[in-house]
Amino acid sequence: MTKEELLKEASAFQAELVSVRRELHKHPELEFDLTFTRQFIWDKLLEIGVEPVSMGKSGIIVTLGGHKPGKCILLRADMDALPILEEADVDYKSTIEGKMHGCGHDMHSAMLLGATRLLKEHEEEIEGTVKIEFQPAEETFTGSRDMLASGLLKNPQVDAASMIHVIAGQPIPSGAVLVSCGGIATASCEQYQITVKGKGGHGSTPNLAIDPITAAAQIHLALQEINARELDGNDYGVFTTCRFEAGHTSNVIPDTATMWGTIRTVDPDNKVGEYIKKRMTEIATGIGTALRCEVKVEFYNFCPCMQVDEELSVAGLKYMTELLGQGAIDMKLITGGKAGGGSEDFAFVSHEVPTLSMFLSAGSSNEGYMYGQHNPKVIFNDDVLYIGAAIHTYMALRWLEEHK
Repeated sequence: MTKEELLKEASAFQAELVSVRRELHKHPELEFDLTFTRQFIWDKLLEIGVEPVSMGKSGIIVTLGGHKPGKCILLRADMDALPILEEADVDYKSTIEGKMHGCGHDMHSAMLLGATRLLKEHEEEIEGTVKIEFQPAEETFTGSRDMLASGLLKNPQVDAASMIHVIAGQPIPSGAVLVSCGGIATASCEQYQITVKGKGGHGSTPNLAIDPITAAAQIHLALQEINARELDGNDYGVFTTCRFEAGHTSNVIPDTATMWGTIRTVDPDNKVGEYIKKRMTEIATGIGTALRCEVKVEFYNFCPCMQVDEELSVAGLKYMTELLGQGAIDMKLITGGKAGGGSEDFAFVSHEVPTLSMFLSAGSSNEGYMYGQHNPKVIFNDDVLYIGAAIHTYMALRWLEEHK
């Protein structure tokens, strides 16, 4: 199958991919609780004529090829949505209040279903094995670990892995694919929760209470000194408090105040992250003691940096240039080789086997797509779905062909 034939075949069922994507978009689900999503994808896989296999809490695996000797490449899509209220003006809007496919995982699943169909129709051309992964709980950094622990990279043993993430709201033409350069592509991430316990009381007599809001506010401000005065200027380390809760009414001092956020670094050994955690704990508990409060600092859901394999990156850029011509872009030309601040739990796989991450533009700001991922108003351009399916397919076939 030539690249021209591949793109033509993929475009022939573009309308079906749009239908699949929009049905998934209407029914967003979170983390591992993917009852509708999982069954919908499972049924589509059966229609394609492949045999889906359950893996972990709610993951799905499909294996194609294996009739010819060769290596094994893993292709992955994530399935979970975000706990945000959709504000996008589309006729396929989320039917579940407070949940939305705001990161494009519905796009990812539709594209990989398309690739599965293409690969099944050309299974005799596979010079080895392609393993297809539909993964839950990417947004909480727990799905990849769950599937790895359940044998994701075994039976057959995976030799390389590749993923696509859609992007929107940037001045990059729809349908262009950005191929990550070798090295660290995305930051690590770890979530934190700081709970400040004081003593509640009436707003008119703060002297009889111990105000946790005052202590929590001072902790929040003091933590910024770690970035400003303690980290080396060459170190990328950022932590952000994104949620702050205290009290329920205007005239009562609450017992507790709580804040949540994330720590991100591009240190593969996470020494910077460990230093930040140590100092956060010391500063928070110290201020709490000074202001008569008890403070508990917790860290959870760690995700490491995404490490892109240099050789796989070079090969991926070559394959994408063959397939899309000028539509393939070396991400180094945009980022200067610097890692992105976002995080991706496929990073766990990247620490086990050579891995490549690619980004497919699904809506340029120059085309009227003004919002990016995780924004409640984000809209992705469905026109690129068949391109994503072709990218997955071509990447797998070409890599296996060159490594048979």
